[in-house]
Amino acid sequence: MKTADAIVIGGGIAGISAAAELAGDMSVLVLEAESQLGYHATGRSAAIFIRNYGNETLRALNTESAPFLQQPDGVSEQSLLSPRGEMLVATDEELDALDAYKTGSTGLEKLTPAQAVELVPILRKDAIAGAVIEWDAQDIDVDRMLAGYVRLLKVRGGKVEANAPVTGLHRSSGLWTVQAGGQCYQAPIVINAAGAWAEGIARMAKATDLRLLPMRRSAALLPAPLGYEIRNWPLFASATEKWYAKPEAGKLMVSPADEDPVDPHDAWVDDMVLAEGLHRFEQAVFTPVTRVETSWAGLRTFSNDRTPVVGYDPKAEGFYWLAGQGGYGVQTAPALARLTAALICNSNLGLQPDIVRALDPGRFNP
Repeated sequence: MKTADAIVIGGGIAGISAAAELAGDMSVLVLEAESQLGYHATGRSAAIFIRNYGNETLRALNTESAPFLQQPDGVSEQSLLSPRGEMLVATDEELDALDAYKTGSTGLEKLTPAQAVELVPILRKDAIAGAVIEWDAQDIDVDRMLAGYVRLLKVRGGKVEANAPVTGLHRSSGLWTVQAGGQCYQAPIVINAAGAWAEGIARMAKATDLRLLPMRRSAALLPAPLGYEIRNWPLFASATEKWYAKPEAGKLMVSPADEDPVDPHDAWVDDMVLAEGLHRFEQAVFTPVTRVETSWAGLRTFSNDRTPVVGYDPKAEGFYWLAGQGGYGVQTAPALARLTAALICNSNLGLQPDIVRALDPGRFNP
């Protein structure tokens, strides 16, 4: 029987960053079902930090994460961010959505259609009725971020067990016993950072049913449009998130921005969904999609209010939720990791009380 003060279920960026923060004050063990860390959502992220992405709670978490991403002490010797920018373009029918996005946003600059086309020359100028750009949106080096957190976790004495899918979970005499990968582990605290599998982990623990919903998000890598240097283009997207595109290693990554509810699994692309999304993208540009070099999909898991679920379960003692991050998991990981360490170790929360309440699992069972 292997023991720890806290067991983290899930070795994506959420679980690893929280484990690294906790390891400064207690013994921590991470259980990862796959043979490698960050295999699912973390490894398939769009890898961009957008301050105005998400609802009010998420924007507060983005703001809280920004200083760490810029100066990731203990994780990397240099910033995890690099310049990119994010531009939203709207047709006449999308102007209301663009106005809604601007509400509560900061640091946005309004662009004319001509200015938008100057930034991304393949866009159809006559299709643009409005546009805005967030110049401060930045690429995130997700691989370096995850590797740095893993290194910090191990330096602090934390341990990782890969190939350890959880098959059993019960509590007795103040301890959780976890069966995983043919082994047994015990700890007074279990942190559910299992991403798309978080609901299944909660059912094993007889914790609250929060009805988290995994949704598939697809992407394809296309050759760069002939005759264009795309390296400095911003991420550009439709205001209603029908598609988005981003330069990626000399090529153009395009996503149909799909959100199809699915069961937890090792996600793959639905060819029809991808084709429809690429068609929507083609309506906004004048360069046709001639070839898909590769494609992939990942799962983004949402709560009913599209806000992460972070905190102790209201009915399962010692069961802590760190789930429902949706498409915001990488950029909110530093803030949520520090909040997790603060809540578990009873230290300064660092966030406003209303934000902490908005994340609490108990909000669904008042």
